[in-house]
Amino acid sequence: MRVISIDPAIRNTGYAVLEGDYREARALEYGTLSLKKDLPQSACLLEIHRHVCALIDTWQPDELAIEAIIYVQSHRTAISMGSARAATVIAAAEKGLAIMEYPPLCVKQAAVGRGHADKSQVAFMMRAILGLDETPAPDAADALAIGYAHLSALNPLQAHAFAKRKYI
Repeated sequence: MRVISIDPAIRNTGYAVLEGDYREARALEYGTLSLKKDLPQSACLLEIHRHVCALIDTWQPDELAIEAIIYVQSHRTAISMGSARAATVIAAAEKGLAIMEYPPLCVKQAAVGRGHADKSQVAFMMRAILGLDETPAPDAADALAIGYAHLSALNPLQAHAFAKRKYI
């Protein structure tokens, strides 16, 4: 199984490409698409869309995993996150990929073993689990964790832990 996973945001979108299954996963590529603050939001969305399309064309994944929308205190933040998420979903849908979303608590549970872990714990565990040479940046680590949660959800013994995942 090969999966592209995305942690969507207007300015710093984390992405990862993982391959394997719930027993053994490896990162093929990961990073953060960082966009300048003076770039209009519409240009950011276009760049996110293009980047996800390029990842799909390069890596030919089986599926795409993305973080589910979370509660945020600012409506403005929620709208911009939703827009970045939409740019990703449209790119994957155009390429015919199945798209699976995971709530943040499930992602952290898969990565760290508890749903309320902080970003540094997620990054540390992704380095350890995936055998990375360096600790990934926070947005890239979140994308790696989303991909790892997706591969972990395929474990029949863990199906109950991912009951809230869904295809979109």
